[in-house]
Amino acid sequence: MSNPGQHMAAEIAEQPAVLGGLVARRGEIADVAAAISRRPPRFALLAARGSSDHAALYAKYLIEVLLGLPAGLVSPSTVTLYGARPDLRDVLLVSVSQSGGSPDLLEFTQTARKQGALTVAVTNTPASPLGGAAELAVDIGAGTETAVAATKTYSATLLALYLLIDAVRGGDSSAAAEIEPLARQALEVDVQRAVDRYRFVDRIITTGRGYSYATALESALKLAETSYLAARAYSGADLLHGPVAAVDEETAVLAITGAGRGGAALRDVLTAVAERGADVLALGSSAGEVPAAVRIPVPSVAEELAPVLEVLPVQRIALGLALARGFDPDRPRGLNKVTRTR
Repeated sequence: MSNPGQHMAAEIAEQPAVLGGLVARRGEIADVAAAISRRPPRFALLAARGSSDHAALYAKYLIEVLLGLPAGLVSPSTVTLYGARPDLRDVLLVSVSQSGGSPDLLEFTQTARKQGALTVAVTNTPASPLGGAAELAVDIGAGTETAVAATKTYSATLLALYLLIDAVRGGDSSAAAEIEPLARQALEVDVQRAVDRYRFVDRIITTGRGYSYATALESALKLAETSYLAARAYSGADLLHGPVAAVDEETAVLAITGAGRGGAALRDVLTAVAERGADVLALGSSAGEVPAAVRIPVPSVAEELAPVLEVLPVQRIALGLALARGFDPDRPRGLNKVTRTR
């Protein structure tokens, strides 16, 4: 019998090497980017589920900000359940799936290719059905992931998407050159105070702006699936549009507060929730600059790369909380490694 959480812990620890290996293979990703550049799209669509959906949202920000193209997240059921056949000529479809085994993403990708889209699969399983269905493929190269909760495959997917989109815009990936040692630093940050403080909370709100909104979403998912917390993620802007009314002294708020425009835009939000008595855990490269009960610093990096580092201490908090609450995050109840939807 394995020790609770040992697989999740081991895979969290593998991430610096995984990320470094991905940067070393940036030439392969640049080849895919060159193929995209030869067929410049009018706009981009992204298809994903679960953690990969959060990575796709991150890619949406990258595409709109760095490439200046409109981008959207697809609803696979429009094709799989309702039989829609949209005109996708001159459209880039990026399908993101760690396993490459989700039937709805496979069917959507196959249909999109028939409807004229340039299709790219970003997956940890290049020999998967999804990898074979797409015209182009990016292998995130994270290796086998045993724990049900995605850790190394998530961060590697983020970095692969960044390297791909940066290469499409003609970048040289220099901003990611030091991602391996920075990831090691991010994993060395002490999270025990956060685990001790929040082990008995029943509900938590996670929030972020810009690129870091994806981290807020992934944080809520990790806390829900490993510690069974009632976790809900909001964009900082949306949080002030109504949900803030439910914030009080019994509410824990995990705020992703990095340097850059997104982090700056979140400061007024945190002031508002702090005034309502919320217990704020600030995590990010500017965590020391906002009102919070607990602050977890993350190494500074270009804002568009920050989500790759921000999620690492979040994963350790999720692992620590699960163990402190008596759960085994390697065996979350009711979950399987591959979820098949249509």
